[in-house]
Amino acid sequence: MPLFVDIHTHLDKGHILARSPNPDGTFFGARETVGRDREARWDAEDVCARMTFALRAAYAHGTGAIRTHLDSIGKQIGISWPVFDEVRAEWRDRIALQAVCLMPVVSVIDLPDEFDLVIRQLRRYGGILGAVTFLGEKPDARLDAALDRMIEVAKAEGFDLDFHVDESDSADARSLERIADALIRHRFTGRALAGHCCSLALMEDGERARVIGKLAEAGLNVVSLPMCNLYLQDRQSGRTPRWRGVAPLHELDAAGVSTMVSSDNTRDPFYAYGDLDPVEVFREATRILHFDHAARPWLEAVTTRPAAQMRLDGAGVLAEGQAADLVLFEARTLNEWLCRPQADRRVIRNGRLLTERPPAYSDLDSLSA
Repeated sequence: MPLFVDIHTHLDKGHILARSPNPDGTFFGARETVGRDREARWDAEDVCARMTFALRAAYAHGTGAIRTHLDSIGKQIGISWPVFDEVRAEWRDRIALQAVCLMPVVSVIDLPDEFDLVIRQLRRYGGILGAVTFLGEKPDARLDAALDRMIEVAKAEGFDLDFHVDESDSADARSLERIADALIRHRFTGRALAGHCCSLALMEDGERARVIGKLAEAGLNVVSLPMCNLYLQDRQSGRTPRWRGVAPLHELDAAGVSTMVSSDNTRDPFYAYGDLDPVEVFREATRILHFDHAARPWLEAVTTRPAAQMRLDGAGVLAEGQAADLVLFEARTLNEWLCRPQADRRVIRNGRLLTERPPAYSDLDSLSA
């Protein structure tokens, strides 16, 4: 297979679980725990060490490109972006890296000075404009104003857009349609991506079809994060979860929306597991989202589709005349490939067999002291 493309990750959050576990496994427990850890521990050395550990794992697994969201609030704006730039330069010949600013969408209008600082960082480091919309609250005029401002800036600066959207089972979580409306209203022609979109799966069929139609019109594509949302969504103490927490990718795909799956968080309060291994992501997505028994070539969800979203020409494919970058597996069929974890895979870069293995977790012990 070609090298994989992991389009939605959080390299700045990864691998803090040992020192900051989620107290109850919920989304809100994760958000509060990460906030405390970020304020107390995320200096340049800490962020760089955890990013590098994550990239070592991804590289050994056969990933060729990653997009990460970077928490871009307060002092972290001045810490994480320069670190990311240094790490990107160090890894440029191994993994193509992109970064998206992650901030509450209302910060665009509530904290204009901070938003201006974020924009300066995006200009300087070639970033992508992003935000997280309301989780379970009804969208309102403030959301529309913030989206208008973001899209105006994106058009003026040439930024692509990448949102965290409706990561909730709330019937009030309806930001996705407002984003599509705003993109249509402003005739946005850049690349736009929405991550999570969990509540879309819980809409009535007619409403969901109407919203999906708007996404197709707006050119707003969708990445589902099946492992993280299966872990977080519908979690209540003493109660077995009733739903899977994933976006309705089959319906989106049928409407012409480019659909993808990705790793999301790794070993942090939002997701206690994971190793930035797209094989694991696709294997679990096949079970959770029923990628089997489908005519669509769903392997594109971790290869060519995210590569196109990231504007990476030639990534995610095998072609004559290209560099010999590929991953070999002991499997004759897709079923055989999905039945085992493929720990014995062979990653070839520029025609040479890699000897690197995923790093030992003990490498991070000093960061948890």
